[in-house]
Formats: sequence, C-alpha cells, structure tokens
Amino acid sequence: MIMEVALLDIKLDQKKDFESAFGKAQEIISSMPGYISHQLQHCIENPNRYILLVNWQTLEDHTVGFRESAQYQQWRSLLHHYYDPFPKVEHYRSVYSNGV
Repeated sequence: MIMEVALLDIKLDQKKDFESAFGKAQEIISSMPGYISHQLQHCIENPNRYILLVNWQTLEDHTVGFRESAQYQQWRSLLHHYYDPFPKVEHYRSVYSNGV
C-alpha cells in the first residue's frame, strides 16, 4: 500500500467552497481502480491548510491510473483553482503501523 500525502493551502475565504467541492470530488477519487481510502484533515493552527491522505494499492494506481484519467480532469476542474500555491504531493510506504 502507498500513501499519497498532499498539503493543500486554500485561497483566503474559500474554505467553505473548497470543502463543498471536495465533497463532490471525493466521489471521483474513491471510484478509481486501486483506491483504498482517504482522509481530508483541516489544520488547527493554519485555517487555510488541509492535508489530504489517500491510500492506493500501488504508486501507479495514483500516478498513472488516476492522474492520466478523464476522471482526473473532473477532479482538477473541481479543486485546482482553490490552491495557492499548488500543492506538493509525495508518496510514502509504511515502515511501522499499529493497525489503527
């Protein structure tokens, strides 16, 4: 399993609109082959920051299967105009886990 991690800085005063758009966008990502689960967390210290964690079966499920799909274009049109700056996305593999 691979975890995609994206820090999302949202333009000022667009938090509610972003959250509403993400509600629609999460239906897109959760329908993709190789998708396992996701979480969107809101930062307490920085009210314009979110972290998106997506678990994929393989790296390619995200980088090829999702990013090169027509569904990604829908995702982009729903969300990308809220970001400032554009998020850096990294991928991680588990070293240790307590299963929670």
